Amino acid sequence: MTGPGPLQVRIARQPGAEDLPLPRAATPGAAGLDLPAAVEAELVLAPGARALVPTGFALAIPEGYEGQVRPRSGLALRHGITLPNAPGTIDSDYRGELKVILLNTGAEPVTIRRGDRIAQLVVAPVARVAPIEVEALDTTARAGGGFGHTGRGGANEGAS
Repeated sequence: MTGPGPLQVRIARQPGAEDLPLPRAATPGAAGLDLPAAVEAELVLAPGARALVPTGFALAIPEGYEGQVRPRSGLALRHGITLPNAPGTIDSDYRGELKVILLNTGAEPVTIRRGDRIAQLVVAPVARVAPIEVEALDTTARAGGGFGHTGRGGANEGAS
């Protein structure tokens, strides 16, 4: 099934990012666009350290969509690099430079160089929510069971 074509997202290169590649999908079937590091000098992330890394780009996510910034699986597997707020959200009305919080969960320092692919961006539709306060909610078989409740037992408090 094919749609009307790819969603167009306007991207503005920030000053000093002329040498960086535009965010792009690595393969035709990739869901996300790879985001580059726009660091001026090598950044060494010690084990347990985190850093806010610029990408060199600002985006105009269309209304009705959000940008989701996610870790790259290869960096996570090889080096323990993840995003502590994954997925990070880019709202459709944000126009500042996209920056990514990287966290080194590995045992060794990791060096981030200019142009390294540090995260991926997925653009997805957003359902608008209109909260409606009620006295009580309808019941379900699960009720309030969460945190491992389905299939294994466990705690019955909170969300899963």
